[in-house]
Amino acid sequence: MQDLSFRNSFRTFCLPIFSAIFRRARLTLFFGSFFQKMAAPHHPAEVAGGKKMWLEFRYSMSTVLIFALIGFGILSLKMRATRSSTTISPSRVGGGFIVSIALMMLLHDAWFYWTHRLMHHPKIFRHVHLVHHRSANPSPWAAYSFHPIEAVIEAGIFVLIVFTIPAHGLALVAFLIYMITRNVLGHLGIEFLPKNFLNNRWLNWHTTTTHHDLHHKHFNHNYGLYFTWWDRWFGTEHPKYRETFEEVTSREKESETPSRHGY
Repeated sequence: MQDLSFRNSFRTFCLPIFSAIFRRARLTLFFGSFFQKMAAPHHPAEVAGGKKMWLEFRYSMSTVLIFALIGFGILSLKMRATRSSTTISPSRVGGGFIVSIALMMLLHDAWFYWTHRLMHHPKIFRHVHLVHHRSANPSPWAAYSFHPIEAVIEAGIFVLIVFTIPAHGLALVAFLIYMITRNVLGHLGIEFLPKNFLNNRWLNWHTTTTHHDLHHKHFNHNYGLYFTWWDRWFGTEHPKYRETFEEVTSREKESETPSRHGY
């Protein structure tokens, strides 16, 4: 199959990225409605508050718009800068395709951890990151509830990825779907992983809903997004993370119905 120019590749593979970004709104709405009905809230007044839900939705839509505009802008610049030399071939979907997705995940996880810690600096937190932390008991409505400045900072990962990792357009789409899904799952307030998950050495480096839920409740722990490595290396993992995970998963198994975290 003949190679596609970057321009044609952009039209064929990258435009769906923006469709995926806008679909995150519907994904968040779905999870928000479905799991909110299932869950027994730990903070009933907070979760049930219509004003809080509206603020989260409004900030989420702001984030969607900022992400889409920045994503479109940097891909347009990339297209112009490389229009005569860059080609992307669908036949390259193979080992390199998987590696590029893995590299995007690793880069994003590092970017998120360090920018997240930066936004917890007292002089920045109250002006920017506090918007997201108004959801002390998070729900899917809060997944992309960012102050516009934080949304711009988070969108910086798109710049790094597009200009440092040679990736097929479909790899970008796959990465975005993974990113959206993981962020929404991290804010469910319902632990969906099994009780023995953290005992598996091949999987326990993967963050859980409990991991991020503890961050919303205690602020100065568990800054990681996809993996627990950075928190472990720099001593920011919550000391009772494992204990809390086991307590939550045991309680949910006994009740046979997913329950909100109540720690």
